[in-house]
Order: sequence, then structure tokens, then C-alpha cells
Amino acid sequence: MDASTALNIYREQLKKYIDFNEAEWIIFSQHLSINQLKKKQYFSEPGKVCDKVAFMIKGTVRYYHIKDGQEITGYFSFENEFVTSYKSFLTGLPGLTYIQALEDCLLITFTHRDLDQMLANPMLAYKVEKFGRLVAEETIICYEDRVASFITQTPEERYLQLYNTGKDILRRMPQHYIANYLGITPVSLSRIRRRVLTGVK
Repeated sequence: MDASTALNIYREQLKKYIDFNEAEWIIFSQHLSINQLKKKQYFSEPGKVCDKVAFMIKGTVRYYHIKDGQEITGYFSFENEFVTSYKSFLTGLPGLTYIQALEDCLLITFTHRDLDQMLANPMLAYKVEKFGRLVAEETIICYEDRVASFITQTPEERYLQLYNTGKDILRRMPQHYIANYLGITPVSLSRIRRRVLTGVK
């Protein structure tokens, strides 16, 4: 995929939040970089400051922590979604989360310095501030839904929710990552998948 196509995809997806006119887009796009992340490479690691926000054009990443030597998967990001260690990006403090590519990824990124420069530009300030607020709100909603699912849903209900997202998670992700994400063992995941596929309750 060439740079022009990737940027057009990004611009189209941004319309969910803001719509730049041509003059604004020219300035905004000057602050963007196109990056590749190879499978198993890290976008962010604990102990390091994550100073970039990325938009996923192609690929998948996994967010996870390590506790007592065990990996705990917290989230996945796919095409047309944002990727960052959000707290680290905002505060400038070292992050706590591993963000690792599960497939080769194509990303469009901007740095915190880019963000500051855009906010200081009178042509961009209002729309970029609105964009940041809307993405932050979306992030908070996703986090709240994730926490609530572990309190109010059974593992099977969480699996069905994944199944119904339409993101092709269940086909593209290794089963042990999905089980870890759902808070169950791979054996339990196999039983749930079998029940769902056969319609057995």
C-alpha cells in the first residue's frame, strides 16, 4: 500500500471525529509519519515512555502485562483503530503495558511534540483538541465496558461478545491469547467454542 492510499484511509476514518478542509489537512498531514511494525516487534514496552499515537491501517497488536511470570492479555487493536499507551503518552511517564504486533502492521503515527505543535496552530487547534477529546472518551468507554464485562458477564457471554464484534478476532488471534483475554484456560475456551458452534447450552 502506498503512502497516499494509507493517508486517504486515515483521513476518511477521522471523519468519525472531525473533518478537515483541504488547507487544514495539508498542515495536519505534515505532522504524520507512516511506520511499519514487524510481527512480534513492540510498539510500547514497560519502563519506556510511549510518545506516539498510532492509527492502524493494517495489522493487529496485543496489549498485555506480565505478572508472576505470566502474560495477561488486556486488549487487542485492529485495522481502523488507535494504538498507544495512553497514560504514558499524556503524562510523559514510562508506560506499564506491552503493546506487541501479532501481525505485520502498517501504522500512521504522530508524536506528543507533533500534538503540541498542532494545538499551537490557530488553523488546527480547535479541531485537534476536539479530536483528542473524542478519542479519549472512546478509550474510557472501551475500558469501562471491558471492566464491566468481567463483573457482569460469564466467560461464554464474553466469548459471544467477541464473536459478534465482526472484527474477525477469533480467526486471526491465537487461541491461547483469546483464552487469556477472556480470563479462562484454553481448555475452557475449547468447550465454549464447541457449545457455541453446536448450539448446545
